[in-house]
Amino acid sequence: MTDPMADNKAATGRGFAARDALRWDTVVGALLVVLLVCSFSLVSNFGNALNLSFLIGNTLPIALIALPMTMLVVSGEIDLSVGSTAGLAGAVMGRLWNGGMAIEMIIPLCVLLGVVCGLVNGLLVTRLGLPSLAVTIGTLAAYRGIAQIVLGSNSVTDFPQQYLNFASDRIGGTFVPYAAIPWAVLLLIAVVLLHATPIGRSLFAVGASQEAARFAGIRVKRLKLSMFVATGTISALTGVFWALHYASARYDNATGLELSVIAAVLLGGIDFDGGKGTLGGAVAGVFLLGALQNVMSLINVSSQSQTLITGVLLVVSVLAPRLARQAGRARARRKAAVGDMPPTALTAV
Repeated sequence: MTDPMADNKAATGRGFAARDALRWDTVVGALLVVLLVCSFSLVSNFGNALNLSFLIGNTLPIALIALPMTMLVVSGEIDLSVGSTAGLAGAVMGRLWNGGMAIEMIIPLCVLLGVVCGLVNGLLVTRLGLPSLAVTIGTLAAYRGIAQIVLGSNSVTDFPQQYLNFASDRIGGTFVPYAAIPWAVLLLIAVVLLHATPIGRSLFAVGASQEAARFAGIRVKRLKLSMFVATGTISALTGVFWALHYASARYDNATGLELSVIAAVLLGGIDFDGGKGTLGGAVAGVFLLGALQNVMSLINVSSQSQTLITGVLLVVSVLAPRLARQAGRARARRKAAVGDMPPTALTAV
């Protein structure tokens, strides 16, 4: 004779296992695999080394900023000024290079500039209590305006060849760019930091409930400020990479990059409200978006249509996980209601 309660527990366990298997970041990873398999099979020239290197190189700016942006969004904040910070760093780099400064001095100064930009954003949010969305929309315009003042409409292209080669060349005869190596190191650091240290657990706690995190002894303002500084720093480093990768420093470099970063991060399952998500999902979202844009370019989809699809993905990435969570809560409530029924009622069912 079977035990109805045991059967119910087993069914509940299977439900949890199915729910874990269908987490949004897992779905995004599966979609990336499907897209790559289909693209290798059906899209002409997708699989050659030159195109794959081009895909990774174009995706690296998004992938770089996505690392600190993921942690910032997990904490419940956002930074829309990342593209302008990258553009400002590139403009300063071009201006200083034209002024005769050595590139070895310019790059650290540009990174320090990113620290300052992130610090401004962070102080406005954490010390004045302003919403990060409004603050970073303002600094998005301000940093881009400063970049235009610094460099004007000029374009600087004569950077040292060895730096241009590092930013654009591949390792040996492979499709892997040299620049992917430092990104992989940063990815490893970010994964450990977010998922295996008290800092990461604090970020999730702050994103879930600032008040509860504060009562638990977490220094919420200091933690958020450090995430804004990290985001500004990596954004400036991305601006340096952008100028070298495309061999051009202009004030309008990386325009619109913030949309791609946020779309990729949210597509990877990072909750816009904070407290949920994984870096693995964010990275899968970055390369899913990058591969999709590469495929669309190969099959001659217009840039306007690509922008439209990116916008649709951004909406879907916000809406779909919420709908999935609501459906999961509804199933959990139904199961809880069944679990509270007496054994005789379960047998009758």
